[in-house]
Amino acid sequence: MSAVAPLSMLMRVRRVFDRLAVYLPLLLMGLMAMGTYWLVRNSPVMGEIEQEAPPRHVPDYFMRDFSVKVFAEDGRLKSEMVGIEGRHYPDTDTLEVDQPRIRILGTEGRVTTAVAVRGLINADGSEAQLFDKAVVVREASINAQGVQTPRSEMHSDFLHLFANTEQVRSHMPVVLVRGAGDRFTSQEGMDYNNLDRLMQLTGRVRGTLLPPKDKEKK
Repeated sequence: MSAVAPLSMLMRVRRVFDRLAVYLPLLLMGLMAMGTYWLVRNSPVMGEIEQEAPPRHVPDYFMRDFSVKVFAEDGRLKSEMVGIEGRHYPDTDTLEVDQPRIRILGTEGRVTTAVAVRGLINADGSEAQLFDKAVVVREASINAQGVQTPRSEMHSDFLHLFANTEQVRSHMPVVLVRGAGDRFTSQEGMDYNNLDRLMQLTGRVRGTLLPPKDKEKK
């Protein structure tokens, strides 16, 4: 056998390796892509991130025989509340109070007091919902213009007191006693605005107004 045949065979093998070297990177990239796809398909799927459960209507702290005071920006005492027991609910940021007793000092110095069997107070103390045997009393006062406002009492099984706007609302029967003996009753509620000196009674309304002379005798 001549030496030309082995040389020719060697050159053919070399050409094959040269061609394989050209396509080898593409083959490797294809294998890597297939391997990555296989890993993704066979990897365990992580469960969806659980959403944080909304807060339940469960008290997060309690208070007993407590007192809460609210002050204005200038340091003036705006209101004070005492209660037998209080429960704070984080979902509504409200304080439920047993036997609340509230005292509010108005901008003109008029004093408003409120009592009830149970109360629901918002976070800043500006609203108080009073339940069962609720009574709100506004003491007599004279404003800067010399206008005199007589003492008034509101009785109901529900009274919604707004401290900042000096309003009282109710959707239940209400009894209003004003001054020395004026008396009004409403079967379906009341909307009282002390700043506007306006009272709206709804439903069946009855009223008793005493003459000035009878008021003086009282």
